[in-house]
Amino acid sequence: MTGIKERIERTFEQNLDSVLELSHRINANPELAFEEHETSAALIAALEDGGRFAVEKGVAGLPTAFVASAGSGDLAVGLCAEMDALPGIGHGCGHNAIAAAAVGAALALAPVADELGLTVRVFGTPAEEKGTGKEIMVNRGVFDDTHAAMMVHPTLKDIVIPQLRASRSWQVTYTGRGGHASRPWSARNAADATVVAQTAIGLLRQQLRDGIRVHHVVKEAGAAVNVIADRAVVDCMIRCDTIDEVDQVWERVRRCFDAGAIASGTTVEYTSLPSIYREFRHDPDLASVFEENAKAIGRTFPDYPDKMFGSTDMGNVSLRIPAIHPMLSFDLPPEDGNHTTAFAVAAGGPEGDRFVHDAGLAMALTIADVARSQPIRARLMAG
Repeated sequence: MTGIKERIERTFEQNLDSVLELSHRINANPELAFEEHETSAALIAALEDGGRFAVEKGVAGLPTAFVASAGSGDLAVGLCAEMDALPGIGHGCGHNAIAAAAVGAALALAPVADELGLTVRVFGTPAEEKGTGKEIMVNRGVFDDTHAAMMVHPTLKDIVIPQLRASRSWQVTYTGRGGHASRPWSARNAADATVVAQTAIGLLRQQLRDGIRVHHVVKEAGAAVNVIADRAVVDCMIRCDTIDEVDQVWERVRRCFDAGAIASGTTVEYTSLPSIYREFRHDPDLASVFEENAKAIGRTFPDYPDKMFGSTDMGNVSLRIPAIHPMLSFDLPPEDGNHTTAFAVAAGGPEGDRFVHDAGLAMALTIADVARSQPIRARLMAG
């Protein structure tokens, strides 16, 4: 077992320069959800150039999604390569590094896949930030013949089992009656409705359990100061431990939006947005093996009191097949965390490179150990 892991590590290090170049190229050319055409093409080229991966493109009816496979073993393990960037920020969640780490791990495993009884898969997954591409792929059966999946995400801490919560979004539209601001008494101000709703939500928060999050942004609320707004639009997101709890909290939040309509004399309509991020179910065996291999590389996992993070559509995968989603850190100050421009810059620099190396190698070694562990292998294959 030690010999095969040494071969995997040697192959990984031999490929590292090209894998890091791939990460830098994706970082320099950020693409938004479902538009990751150049990113997808670059990842596919890297896997095909390795000479061992057969690639199915456009899976689940998504033009940028793909599944690359190598090996013919009966245990199929997947590596998820996220691709999309954030509007106005770029790769502020480090998806370039996530994708490159998955490719690096896959290329290191491919030469020994048959020896380990493995089929190694890379899932090119679009639209994690908005659109839940993995949920679409799960619902259309893309993961059905895979026994386990994993990915590693950059953040500011090393955490094996982060608390990744469910979330769901709605769009709220108020319709009022326009008018001239100098003679407003016949008008019904849709912008006022958003103020009432936001105030009510602010008061509601004191009644919500710790860890529940209600986010909202006013996207439209008038265009001129001397015109009463006849339309206002608010996007709202709720995060909780489970998707069922999200729906329960929404009923209370919805009444806050109802109050805005009542107080302002407007009408309100609700649209459930398609992005549904389900809670994450971590596989304890996979997590333990990953932690052991990451520690051997030099990562540490302090017992942080706060392990609460955002939401990810990898949770949707984890409810279908065993999965893990560890976090490995960038060495940055707290104010430069995920979804900031500073984090996007770091993802294309030395911190991103360190992540690609450690995450990619740890995943490759983890999959090798899982393939050689008869109890874990048997459990995964039994479903």
